[in-house]
Amino acid sequence: MIELRGIETFYWIATLGSFRAASEKMHTSQPAVSQRISQLEDALGVSLFDRDKRGTRLTAKGQALLAHAERILQMKHDMLLVARAQNVVSGRLCIGVAETIVQTWLPALLERVHTTFPDLVLEIEVDTTPVLRSHLLARQIDLAFLMGPLSDPNVENLPLCRYPLAWVASTRLQLGEEPLSLEEVAAWPIITYPSGSKPYQVVREMLTQRGVRTPRMYGSASLSMAVRMTLDGIGTCVIAPICLGKELAEGHLRLLQVDAGVLPNLAFTATWLHGTDSHVAAAIARLAVQVSACEEGGEGSADPFCL
Repeated sequence: MIELRGIETFYWIATLGSFRAASEKMHTSQPAVSQRISQLEDALGVSLFDRDKRGTRLTAKGQALLAHAERILQMKHDMLLVARAQNVVSGRLCIGVAETIVQTWLPALLERVHTTFPDLVLEIEVDTTPVLRSHLLARQIDLAFLMGPLSDPNVENLPLCRYPLAWVASTRLQLGEEPLSLEEVAAWPIITYPSGSKPYQVVREMLTQRGVRTPRMYGSASLSMAVRMTLDGIGTCVIAPICLGKELAEGHLRLLQVDAGVLPNLAFTATWLHGTDSHVAAAIARLAVQVSACEEGGEGSADPFCL
């Protein structure tokens, strides 16, 4: 088992340069410090320090692990600040949200946030993942629920949910006998997410590989617009059916069988920038993980936070 005091001991030895200095800093004996490091090395399965006449030096593996130890201790420090502070979760937080999340479990999250943090005011920005990504990195928003993860050393990502994509069409659209070929589907415009999105790019690649040289694709940043166009019979649509419960249940839209290979899932993350004031964004991100799990699991979910 990896104990926090062992990580803290490792950090202070590396920072102060000796076991003796670390023992004085932590108000304990050198044998106790040595024992903690031995236990930590056993738990990790690596050597953290080289000790010789020239002193105590980090091994290559110890150097690589030091940054992780610093983050763990920073999290401990942040946790203590939150625990001791009065009314710490208050003020204003700007959240950027992809529209798929708006159409699924965002209302449940807002209700949970209001109950858990009544003094926190949320501002909601709904946009595409590329826009949300740029706004987050520019610190125009504090937290984003987007198609991720976002690969950047300054951000943290928590996985939220994954939704499968499907081919969908109006029940009034006469497409022929299923399963349909891509060539048959491409006789109509294909409506999907914006041109910079992974679904758009995957579908376009499928079409070009099948020899469709100039595929007619309508990329829309608005899911409601994409659904409206599909209902009107303008073309077929590649979309997450999670957003189409009413339209499918009432028989206005139907799922298509298309011989086109596997469509990717939409994978969403809660993503925020590291910083001294990021604990509120992190707290809301963890709530979002719980809420998204509850919404996907339904009433029978085993998640203890599904209230």
